[in-house]
Amino acid sequence: MSDKTQHGKVTRELKPSRLLLMLEGRAIYDAVSMLPMFPLKRFLPKGDDHPVLVLPGFLASSRSTKPLRKFIQDLGYRAHRWKLGYNMGYSHELHDGMRERVTELVERYNSKISIIGWSLGGIYARELAREMPDIVRQVISMGSPFRGTPESSNAERIFQLFAATPYEEIPASFLENLAVAPPVPTTALYTRGDGVVAWQSTVEVSDRDDVENIHVGGAHLGLGFNPRSLFAIADRLAQPDGQWQPFQPPLVLRPLFHNWYPDWLVNGDKEPV
Repeated sequence: MSDKTQHGKVTRELKPSRLLLMLEGRAIYDAVSMLPMFPLKRFLPKGDDHPVLVLPGFLASSRSTKPLRKFIQDLGYRAHRWKLGYNMGYSHELHDGMRERVTELVERYNSKISIIGWSLGGIYARELAREMPDIVRQVISMGSPFRGTPESSNAERIFQLFAATPYEEIPASFLENLAVAPPVPTTALYTRGDGVVAWQSTVEVSDRDDVENIHVGGAHLGLGFNPRSLFAIADRLAQPDGQWQPFQPPLVLRPLFHNWYPDWLVNGDKEPV
């Protein structure tokens, strides 16, 4: 096992550099570049009306996911916010609230649900699917550090200050399987240019056929607007239930999903899968 991981967890040594953190400002370009995607939606796969729950990242609310939910809704899905206010980190109340929200939407539409989570929201999405695999259709995470700890993130101090529950007090039952993909089709969107969390902590290490990683580039703070994220999400949501296939972008678009970050800018020169 690498000295940069402990028990499958990415350690402090792989925390993004200050340069990458400063470059997170480019998220504004991800947001601006989202605009052309709205008129281009007619060229993307149409939705089948099944419900999709979108979970925000740490310290964010459903306002941050509104553009993404609008995009998903326009494709033909029932996109919903989580209705739980700001994401202040794990708590028993939040855990129960998310479970109730998933159950509510599944019962309302009499259909399995897809769950999309941004950063910490993606960790929740994975755990909800692990607990309720019979009603979760698939999970998509965006820059979610499910293989990391607060110390492998540039948000460590902020997490310590504002988290509802200190990391050390989060139930072991919640933390012990974070790095293991839930028993449903699972997609991890990541960027090697992530300036907030170690990118190595956001990718799956699995030999399952229904688990995949998709490199979408851009900034961590822009993953919910990134056109490559939107394209991948549209493609993944359109997979028929029970007939999931790995992501394969059209030949002309494949270069957009390659890693173009130089090794000197990021920690590690190899894919961790």
